[in-house]
Amino acid sequence: EVQLVESGGGLVQAGGSLRLSCTASGFTFAEHAVGWFRQAPGKEREGVSCLIISDGSTIYAESVKGRFTISSDKAENTVYLEMNSLKPEDTAVYYCAAERATSACVIGPGSNWGQGTQVTVSS
Repeated sequence: EVQLVESGGGLVQAGGSLRLSCTASGFTFAEHAVGWFRQAPGKEREGVSCLIISDGSTIYAESVKGRFTISSDKAENTVYLEMNSLKPEDTAVYYCAAERATSACVIGPGSNWGQGTQVTVSS
């Protein structure tokens, strides 16, 4: 069974940091792209960052470039999202998702998704 479990969300003051984890099971981790997405109340879900596990390629949304870093621990089948200099507008439910891909981040609604973790940034 394919499963993605997010953790690490919480409440933090503006300017603070959090590290989200996405632990995968049930599939060959190294053959996938894993992305982080977020959805704030009343807004559409948006892509935050994506990592192609096989070659380490990364993509970031403009709104988080320079503040967020995506990385992986292949031995732990885990992808991390290190979030620094957090802003109130980063408040959202953060989801990780995975799709079998080795050359592009092609994650969509039909991919495997986690249950989400809440990140709240207070001003």
